[in-house]
Amino acid sequence: MKARVKWIENAAFVGESESGHAFVMDGAAEGGGRNLGPRPMEVVLLGTGACSAYDVVMILKKARQPVRDCTVEIDAERASTDPKIFTRIHMHFVVAGSNLKPAHVKRAVELSADKYCSASIMLGKSAQITHDFKIIDEAAVSPRERAATAKT
Repeated sequence: MKARVKWIENAAFVGESESGHAFVMDGAAEGGGRNLGPRPMEVVLLGTGACSAYDVVMILKKARQPVRDCTVEIDAERASTDPKIFTRIHMHFVVAGSNLKPAHVKRAVELSADKYCSASIMLGKSAQITHDFKIIDEAAVSPRERAATAKT
């Protein structure tokens, strides 16, 4: 895998992926940036969440679980001194579908954490990573409530 990061100005950079996608990263004003994009460490955290959510969804689909949505809410702490690595990361999965089996969701989260998500496994070498999950059973939610939730 290859990537390219090019300095634009001040604390702004453009990251380009091998797959042809690009995005701007920038720093806060106090660090010389103009807040034009996410901070590089935020990108690391977002990538980790996406990597793990992808695993959870694919594992649930393979288990023939009727998953319709998956969100990961991530709470992380960094060291106060340089290098300001992540020291603690908590990933809270909110998985929605009809009649999802909690044992399958639990297993999908565990497999991602222990076997498949290279990003979280890599970060786990320096940070304490914890996980939990919540299931939204759409079979128990009316279509009106589902539509209201989708708008928020």
